[in-house]
Amino acid sequence: MTVDNNESNKLRQRLKNAKRIVVKVGTSTLTYDTGNINLSRIDKLSMVLSDLVNQGKEVILVTSGAIGVGVGKLKLKERPKTIREKQAVAAVGQCELMHIYSKFFSEYGHIVGQILLTRDVVEDEYRRRNVINTFETLLEKGIVPIVNENDSVCVKELGGENGDNLVFGDNDTLSAIVAILVKADLLIILSDIDGLYDCDPRKNKNSHKIPIVYEITPEIENCAGGVGSEQGTGGMITKILAAKEVTKEGIDMVLANGKEPSIIMDIINGLDVGTFFVGKITLNVQNYIKHTHV
Repeated sequence: MTVDNNESNKLRQRLKNAKRIVVKVGTSTLTYDTGNINLSRIDKLSMVLSDLVNQGKEVILVTSGAIGVGVGKLKLKERPKTIREKQAVAAVGQCELMHIYSKFFSEYGHIVGQILLTRDVVEDEYRRRNVINTFETLLEKGIVPIVNENDSVCVKELGGENGDNLVFGDNDTLSAIVAILVKADLLIILSDIDGLYDCDPRKNKNSHKIPIVYEITPEIENCAGGVGSEQGTGGMITKILAAKEVTKEGIDMVLANGKEPSIIMDIINGLDVGTFFVGKITLNVQNYIKHTHV
C-alpha cells in the first residue's frame, strides 16, 4: 500500500525525533566505477555521521566494501574469482577500510569501533547478548560502531555453497538485523538508486519513484529487480526484504541514493527524499534471522 505526497510529508516529520540511527552504505556508494575507493565520499559520510553524533544522535554504520577496497589496495586488475582469494582480499580490505574510517572520523573528533558479525553469533542467545552489550557500551561512550559481515570467514556471500550457518547473505540483511538488535528508531540504506520504483528505472524511462510505503505487499515486492552493481552483492529485493522486517519491528526505514552523503541530513529533517518505509508492529528477531534467506 502506498500513500500520497502530503501523507508522506506528514509522516516523515517523525524522523526528526529518531534518536538511534543505523546507516548502511553499499560498495557502490564507497567506490568509483573503476572499483577504487571513493575517499571524498567517505570523508563526507564521516562528517555527516559525526555531525549527527554532535547533535546527540546515536549512530551505527553498517558498511560494505571490504573486498572492493582490498582489490584496490592490492592493485588487482579484477575482482578475485576463487573463495580463498576473495577471503584473503577481504581480510586486507577490511583493515584498510577501518583505517580510512578511523582517520576521517578522528578528523571530526570521533572514535570508531569495529564489529564483525556472522549469523551464528547472532543466533546464539549468549553471544547475541554479548553483541548487544558491545553495541550499547560503545554508544554510551559516544563511539561509532562500524559493522560488517566477517567476509574473511564467510563464504556464501562470496560465491561459495557452504557456510550457510555463518552468513547473512548481504549487508542489507545485516543492517536490518543490527537495527532490530539495537532497537533502532531508523534504518537508512544508501545505495546507487534514488529509492524504490514501480519498475527498473535503468530499463524503463517511464518508471515512477514510490515516495512512501506503508505496507509491503506482494505488489511492492514485485517492484524489486535483480542484483545491483557489479561491485556489490545485493539488489532491490534485499532492500525490500530488509524493509519488510524492520518495519514489522516498528523501525522506520528510508532507502535513498548515497551519492551525496548529505542526503542523510535531508532524511533526518523530514524532507521528501528516497522511499520511506513506515515502521509499524513487532517481530521476533530470532524468527527473522532463522527464516531470512536472500
